[in-house]
Amino acid sequence: MAQMPRKQKSETRKAPPRQRRRAPGRSAAERPIFIVDGARTPFLRARGKPGPFTPVDLAVQCGRPLLARQPFSPESFDKVILGCVNVIADEMNPARVAALRLGMGDAMPAFTVQINCGSGMQSIDTAFRTIQSGKADLILAGGTEALSHAPLVWPQEGAAWFGRFAFARSLPEKLSALGAFRMRMLKPVIGLERGLTDPVTQLNMGQTAEKIGRIFNISREAADAYALESHQRLTRAQKNGVLKGEVIPAVTREGVLYEHDDGVRPDTSMERLAKLKPVFEKPYGSVTPGNSSQITDGASWVVLASEDAVKKHGLTPLAQIVDSAWSGLDPSIMGLGPTLCSTALLERHKLARDDIDLWELNEAFAAQVLACLAAWEDADYCRDVLGLEKPFGRIDRKRLNVDGGAISLGHPVGTSGNRIVLHLVNAMRKRGEKRGVATECIGGGLGGAMLVEVV
Repeated sequence: MAQMPRKQKSETRKAPPRQRRRAPGRSAAERPIFIVDGARTPFLRARGKPGPFTPVDLAVQCGRPLLARQPFSPESFDKVILGCVNVIADEMNPARVAALRLGMGDAMPAFTVQINCGSGMQSIDTAFRTIQSGKADLILAGGTEALSHAPLVWPQEGAAWFGRFAFARSLPEKLSALGAFRMRMLKPVIGLERGLTDPVTQLNMGQTAEKIGRIFNISREAADAYALESHQRLTRAQKNGVLKGEVIPAVTREGVLYEHDDGVRPDTSMERLAKLKPVFEKPYGSVTPGNSSQITDGASWVVLASEDAVKKHGLTPLAQIVDSAWSGLDPSIMGLGPTLCSTALLERHKLARDDIDLWELNEAFAAQVLACLAAWEDADYCRDVLGLEKPFGRIDRKRLNVDGGAISLGHPVGTSGNRIVLHLVNAMRKRGEKRGVATECIGGGLGGAMLVEVV
């Protein structure tokens, strides 16, 4: 390996293995929490202008039909939790705005969570822990994002000039302020570009993918091949109706219908992907628009219920949430986050790699996914960073992102963590599998993972 990252801090690295198990107490096994339903909108690729839906529009688009098919009223929920990163000014606390628009009642508590790419999964985890503690029985947890609505921001220099001019009282003061004006002060800053740049390392997310790709010797060809496979798998899933019931069509106020994820490229090829130029490290990098996740709008919800709620409303559980884990690491190698949290999660439950039937590992970048897979096979990394005596081992690609991922369908940041949990559950049920892990890297140097079992 070209370079080894330092031992990383993780919630499971604070004590020797025998001491880092959870203390006995009320657990999810004693108070089971179930996913009983869920749905998402089609993921719509951003095309250089605000898309047809705001974050709350998207949440409402999939929320209304989802709630309509439940055997209980929307007011029956105990609370609403929604992940969203790019909150727009007209929709402060989008969870509450969405809950009101969904007719869930004025008394419905609703709050928004933000942990970058992990926001949609964090909403599920917060709901899971709340029900587990006995403080709720029925929670609507989701994620929503309209990256096409990311704002253009006035530069700091321009904002400072405007403040100076606004507070100038005398004519000489105003003339002096006008004399200090420069046209560059009007040049807008792309909010999304700044949002996808780590404030500590000043590396954008693509540069972090380039870095771990070099550490684990991920070639451009390998990244392109992975991207091609993602498009092929999503194309196959769409043609075979695999996403039916999970993806709910969205309709604009003008009556335009969106039925499918529209970023998939069925006709792409290795030749086409090879023609694309590096974006983040020109001219020699390997991360291109073709092997990166797409800037996309979309929303997803899941319904979580306690055993009491299942019995009360006659619900049919789809899966049980077993546990979750969150880890931290150097932001410059944030893409390796899934290796920490997923390994910790399995260790906690004394599970081996082969005990997991399906994996959903969010495809932020092809190089990032492949670097995680390589890290799990690397003896030095597993020993020095994960604290394992031997390599975690190879994850069978046939068990990983079986219907494609963010490279082909997009990565609405606050939504993706929710989508991968929802799709993992649906994929396991369709394939007759039992146990799965949904995991993702998170901007800022974090990782999240969730263990679910079909019931």
